[in-house]
Amino acid sequence: MFLTRFRVNTARAGARRLLSSPQLLHGAVMASFAEPPSSIPAAAAGSAPRVLWRIDHNSRSEVLLYLVGPQRPDLTHLVEQAGWPTTGGWQTFDYGAFLAAISAGSTFAFRLTANPVHSIRRKPDEPTKRTAHLTQRHQADWLLRQQERSGFTVVEKAPDRRLLTEGDEHELVVHRQQAVSFGKNDRVQAGRHRVTLVTATYDGRLRVTDPDALRRTLTAGLGKAKAYGCGLMTLAPVRG
Repeated sequence: MFLTRFRVNTARAGARRLLSSPQLLHGAVMASFAEPPSSIPAAAAGSAPRVLWRIDHNSRSEVLLYLVGPQRPDLTHLVEQAGWPTTGGWQTFDYGAFLAAISAGSTFAFRLTANPVHSIRRKPDEPTKRTAHLTQRHQADWLLRQQERSGFTVVEKAPDRRLLTEGDEHELVVHRQQAVSFGKNDRVQAGRHRVTLVTATYDGRLRVTDPDALRRTLTAGLGKAKAYGCGLMTLAPVRG
């Protein structure tokens, strides 16, 4: 597995075009591989390593593309279209050693952009429908419900650090909630239709409870809309 970081030059029209459409950015990410990543059988799709990506908007007005996948990517086309062709590039790291070193009880800072959804049935005789969580509280609860099967637990705050509001018990911040709408080619109807996703970014601290399950989360993604910049969780050592 490889982890890649690419700095986006938002002053370029090509970069702004890619950032405006998860569909276009997905295509650019997949074009980074000389050999297309192997198809994943439906039965294994939830746990097999796959290509994941995420756009981060940092406090210094820096925009970064993170990419995780089983093959080493070549982002030359992205540098030419959305980077700094003469002075910039990308960094790719061997992710395997980091993943192998994850152990139970370890604590990390994490970031995740996800598509927090749930299935509801409005009438007893109707099929369930996937619906987005819209409030910060419900989006936080969505992530907390993923903890056990995903191999981690979000660290709880010490009692003296909790606010007097419900739902402030964890080291977790939900931010950058947005609805993204873009066109997508429909192979069945040979046309285009609109796709709308609600996304949220999660920053916090976690403790590893099941290293194997967490490794699957980091390489197979968490939640829905993985092709469109959701599901990639990254970890960093906790400082202090």
